[in-house]
Amino acid sequence: MKLVSYKTEDREHLGIFVNGHIYNLNSCDKLIPDNMNEFLWGGPELMDHAARVNEDIRSGKIEAKEELFFELMAPVPHPTSCRDGYAFRQHVAAARRNRKLDMIPEFDQYPIFYFTNHNAIQGPGEIECMPDHFQKLDFELEVAAVLNKKGRNITAAEADSFIAGYMIMNDMSARTLQMEEMLLNLGPAKGKDFSTVIGPWLVTPDELEQYKVPAKPGHTGKAYNLEMKCVVNGKQVSAGNMADMDWTFAEIIERCAYGCDVLPGDVIGSGTVGTGCFLELNGTGVLNNADYEPQWLNDGDLVEMEITGLGMLGNIIKKADSDFSILKLKK
Repeated sequence: MKLVSYKTEDREHLGIFVNGHIYNLNSCDKLIPDNMNEFLWGGPELMDHAARVNEDIRSGKIEAKEELFFELMAPVPHPTSCRDGYAFRQHVAAARRNRKLDMIPEFDQYPIFYFTNHNAIQGPGEIECMPDHFQKLDFELEVAAVLNKKGRNITAAEADSFIAGYMIMNDMSARTLQMEEMLLNLGPAKGKDFSTVIGPWLVTPDELEQYKVPAKPGHTGKAYNLEMKCVVNGKQVSAGNMADMDWTFAEIIERCAYGCDVLPGDVIGSGTVGTGCFLELNGTGVLNNADYEPQWLNDGDLVEMEITGLGMLGNIIKKADSDFSILKLKK
């Protein structure tokens, strides 16, 4: 299934995307809440109800009325939390090589993550950024998993059963702010807290079974052969594959849930795929060619991310009508 959140006349709704159309789930089954958060807290039982609606619409068993006038939102518009992992070795190794650092051995010992701003979640459409964000404004091409079961001290062997589905994720990054504050060994905070984009829909794991591949040797959990790419202003800049994740989502969830609760509605990012951001691409370019011209996102840029089975997530970068700068407040 492809589950969506959308807005009509300032009201949020939960829908399902079938054969190119969006249908309201609550109007098809009154036991299904009309918002994503309550739906996810309903766990596998409500997921089964939605699956029946999906099949009934596909087969023509019910004649559901499609939504015609709506604004597509982030599939999970109000996450209970948002974590971002660091699962692609290729990206980590390249980023360190570009800074003339050896690959850090701890990467292969345990998966890590950080918490980002779950109140800065956005979906398709415009991304408004402040002037300081445009100081080396960047995208990050990722996959995100969403949970629909509460758990604690979950093992990797059971963690996949907590995943409601997957989405494309763009971890927007203001590199100047990020690099300055991380000199103090904290963060990323202001470099990451202004926008995390997810969408266009939440795809349930059953839809991805055809792409399933074994996890890398020594690892536990599901892995999928999903091609990933990012296109900026019509030019492809990134290409990777979800199967290249060295740490599985199951292993990341195991670490997230150690000694604390994970909740329905938690969003967990994979971290950047190899070649999946300008920071890495610029570093590699300069390393190989002293005349390489670094590139960053600018006002009006169109960013389109596409992942096999997960759809296409499109955003236009917009500069806020403001000259307020926290970079200028430095002592």
